[in-house]
Amino acid sequence: MLRFPFHLITPAGIETRWASPENWLGAKGQGATTRGGRKGSPCFPLKAGESKVLADVQGHSGMVRRIWITISDRPPQFLRGLKLEMFWDGAATPAVAVPLGDFFCQGLGQMTAFENALFSSPEARSFNCLIPMPFREGMKIVVTNESADDLPLMFYDIDYTLGDRHGDDMLYFHAHWRRENPTTLRQDFEILPRVSGCGRFLGTLVSVIVNQEDYLDSWWGEGEVKVYLDGDRELPTLVGTGTEDYIGTGWGQGQYANHFQGCPVADHERMRYAFYRLHIPDPIYFQQDCRVTLQQIGYVGEGTGKALKELGKTIHAEYEQGMAPVPPDDVGTRVFLVERQDDVASCAYFYLDRPTNDLPPLAPFADRIAALTDEPED
Repeated sequence: MLRFPFHLITPAGIETRWASPENWLGAKGQGATTRGGRKGSPCFPLKAGESKVLADVQGHSGMVRRIWITISDRPPQFLRGLKLEMFWDGAATPAVAVPLGDFFCQGLGQMTAFENALFSSPEARSFNCLIPMPFREGMKIVVTNESADDLPLMFYDIDYTLGDRHGDDMLYFHAHWRRENPTTLRQDFEILPRVSGCGRFLGTLVSVIVNQEDYLDSWWGEGEVKVYLDGDRELPTLVGTGTEDYIGTGWGQGQYANHFQGCPVADHERMRYAFYRLHIPDPIYFQQDCRVTLQQIGYVGEGTGKALKELGKTIHAEYEQGMAPVPPDDVGTRVFLVERQDDVASCAYFYLDRPTNDLPPLAPFADRIAALTDEPED
């Protein structure tokens, strides 16, 4: 499904369409009708609370091939406040309901220039997605401005084909966003809560705002990624070795962007990080169900331990008998693996053999924007 072939001969019966403000429905021969075709409708405003259907197909099979968007203002209010939804085959609930920025691998409400195998922003001013999104009977893509501010201009085009013939094993694309601020001690953050069905976990963007008040600038990324597959409950089948290990680096992480793993944001001063892993050459398939988690574990060295002790902070370490507070006399004497509570958000990408899922709805705007801006959180 994710081989990105270039066919030099067009398969019979497949038609190409672009949905844009110049041709909302991608209708044949109906593009550029405003101002005599002289760029009369390249964009539109999106007022606070307003929704707009960006693409709508009914009664046809097909595939979304590419999505491109740019907006005139790109503060956290819009990156987290614009909700992107995707519906397949006439479903009443969306398969995708995510903040615009996080969906396009722009975490933490800030733009960075990067490119990977599925997403890109060449100059930190646009959003590009190349994930194949097939449908059997139709699709609808909607954007809603859930912020308190009017968006002056939004440009977009959604490139798709009609008439694609899909086999019985076709999978629908889904995406799910969630945040815990803060996480719970020793309770693994769920990148993807359990979903039932047959499918493929495609990858994730994870954003972390480190709890500097309780842990200063200590390393936060010792937590392992775990994937529970096909009936796993107590223990997972797939286990990584650490957070930065999961995204292909080691011994901490800086800013970089590779095809299948990267960290577009590595703000060591404010201790904010946004990173991704795409399971394209190493697919994660599931036949019954799937759940993906990330442990909240870091380490505290002697120097940081002494500083935390002077501040009266309690740190929780793992011992043979389980988690317990580190005795005051031991703090600052050696390195401890510690359980942490940080601010963590994720956008999980996956395919499923049905057009809907049973995951919780997208969190309210105020919960999405908290701690990202000094502006009012209306």
